[in-house]
Amino acid sequence: MAHTPKQLSLSHKSAATHTHTGKGQPMKQDQLDARIAEIMEGYDAEQDFFKEHRRIFPRRSIVYQLVEEIRALMFPGYFDDESLAGVSSATLVGERLLRIERVLAEQVRRALLYDNYDLDDGEARAHASKIANEFIDQLPRLQRLILKDAEAAYEGDPAAFSKDEIVLCYPGLLASTINRLAHELFLLGVPLIPRMMTEYAHSKTGIDIHPGATIGEYFFMDHGTGIVVGETSIIGKHVKVYQGVTIGALSTRGGQRLKGAKRHPTIEDNVTIYAGASILGGDTTIGEGSVIGSNVFITSSVKPGTRISVKTQELIIRNGDDDSDLGSTPEPADDMEESKPDDTWYYVI
Repeated sequence: MAHTPKQLSLSHKSAATHTHTGKGQPMKQDQLDARIAEIMEGYDAEQDFFKEHRRIFPRRSIVYQLVEEIRALMFPGYFDDESLAGVSSATLVGERLLRIERVLAEQVRRALLYDNYDLDDGEARAHASKIANEFIDQLPRLQRLILKDAEAAYEGDPAAFSKDEIVLCYPGLLASTINRLAHELFLLGVPLIPRMMTEYAHSKTGIDIHPGATIGEYFFMDHGTGIVVGETSIIGKHVKVYQGVTIGALSTRGGQRLKGAKRHPTIEDNVTIYAGASILGGDTTIGEGSVIGSNVFITSSVKPGTRISVKTQELIIRNGDDDSDLGSTPEPADDMEESKPDDTWYYVI
């Protein structure tokens, strides 16, 4: 028989007399009182986490709903049953924009109060409303960027049957969409919310892009799982990145002392980075038109038009009868500029 909410709700008094259904013995009152006291001491000891004024946070569940609302606005009918047919379409878009602005303003207000303990609530409301309004103004531009990402995915993936499939199914487009929204709020100085948004994308796609990363138009992440892009990364136009790529910091041993420093690489226009490559360091620039092969580890800049690969390892098969030396797959040509697009060293799936 299902429990009612009243049966499931335990007050402090009823918790002390609650009996377990298993074989273990229920907590006695003195044991419960001791645990309560220890936990309360932990609250007092860890002031960084448990100060009263720090309890005003943006609500993650509402931020996630906001992301989905914006996606539905940008692609009507793809994620809900809303239709743009008829004269009511403008009304529907207007209602959605007003709803997004209202919800975003409230969550930004909470973020501002969290970040500045001395901020007056009225000031926070006014500033949050201004930020939400500025964000709404950027939505048409962001929609155009996201449509270009969808175009890049369709043109760059022969396995894609349609652009609708890209929008509905591709994790790379989901992650880049959320990143573009989060990056705009990051630029507007909003605390917490941009990172909540990109971590939502991370949890759904396995793609981890910091909201501070700057990404140009026509960005395509193929397969996507395991891609990491750091906060100060700069990525140009028409860049294609495969699964497992890291565009990261060379070292984080400096911790908070590195805050604000350029720690992550710059990827110029028309670069392709194949699966498993790691490109590290704030001084590292991958020149325009370069191709980075799978599983390479790069910590210094490369000139425009460069092609980089790892020497293929020799394969030895042991099957109990003979040892077969299969040799290695063809190496890239000595003159990398003349290598053909279908060379096997790219390891494309």
